[in-house]
This record gives sequence, C-alpha cells and structure tokens, in this order.
Amino acid sequence: MEYRKLGNTGVEVSLIGLGTMTWGEQNTEREAHEQIDYALDHGVTLIDAA
Repeated sequence: MEYRKLGNTGVEVSLIGLGTMTWGEQNTEREAHEQIDYALDHGVTLIDAA
C-alpha cells in the first residue's frame, strides 16, 4: 500500500480510501464490517465517513 502525507500535518494516509456513502442502503451491517476488516488488513487507513 502506498501512503501520502495529509497536507502539512505529518499524518500519512493510504493512497486508497474506503468510501462508506452507500452503507446501509446497498449492503448489510455484517457486510460493512467485512469490508472494513478487509480494508484494514490490506493497509487502508483512510475511511471516508462524511
């Protein structure tokens, strides 16, 4: 996994992020937890929950 600095904060986030916009509409809670676990296991550190 590649990472980039987040602005001038010194925080590094994964180049790939996990979006959650359609959770609860297009998947179940169990599937959402599986997706988070999969992403974390593969080094994703950026989760867009806006």
